[in-house]
Amino acid sequence: MVDIAALLAVYDAQMRIPPGAVPAGVTYEQDGPVLRIVGGHMGRIRAPRDVRVTGAALDRLIARQRDYFGARGQGVEWKVRAHDLPTELPERLAAAGFVPQEPSAVLIGFAEEVAEAPVLPDGVVLRQVSEAEDLQRIAGQQTEVWGFDCSWVADDLVARVAADPGQITILVAEAGDVLICSAWAVYHPTTDFVALLGGTTLPAWQGRGLYRATLAARAREAVTRGYRLLHVDASPHSAPILRRRHFHEITTSTHYQWFPPT
Repeated sequence: MVDIAALLAVYDAQMRIPPGAVPAGVTYEQDGPVLRIVGGHMGRIRAPRDVRVTGAALDRLIARQRDYFGARGQGVEWKVRAHDLPTELPERLAAAGFVPQEPSAVLIGFAEEVAEAPVLPDGVVLRQVSEAEDLQRIAGQQTEVWGFDCSWVADDLVARVAADPGQITILVAEAGDVLICSAWAVYHPTTDFVALLGGTTLPAWQGRGLYRATLAARAREAVTRGYRLLHVDASPHSAPILRRRHFHEITTSTHYQWFPPT
């Protein structure tokens, strides 16, 4: 039996504040209990499980983050887990104009249970990339799949590679010269965790095992590097696949977003 409470405790202890190298152009600013991440395509707020302020003090904390990024002409995203405290945080964010996005399942897998040789469809090649041209192709592929502008993905990946190429593995699956699937893994030093991100497949290639293949390859690399746990904030589409691959849901997360008026 998997001890979900123990996994949640390790996650809360290790994955609340991003460890490791800070990407170029990004700065971390502490404002009381929260970390303000500045310099990306939008602002991000990360916090401990309990921010330890309530009522009017919580309203002021939220407003400071909103107004800080508003002055920069940027939106801001505050990530809230279902077990976060105080319980009034979601309603206070909503009152400040933050809009909740679709919740994700926070899933944890044991790397050794997930690692296996990736199995690919005939004619498909899986390779690791880091050059700017390939990262631009990934951004284009993600834009095509999701239907909105993902050009910022290339900038984010370029910055991560520049900050420390050893802290990220970026994979693409290609059929001839067509990029059909992309995914990456971010290694968090001093923790047990590797974060699995991206995981996007062209619609015509979905259901043919590409996501599972990139999952297996990233898990194998995690084991090789000595990491024990895999973390995914999973969409409703990918969560069933991950559950079949021995991942366990420990909570849910919701991104509350605010954008300045246009």
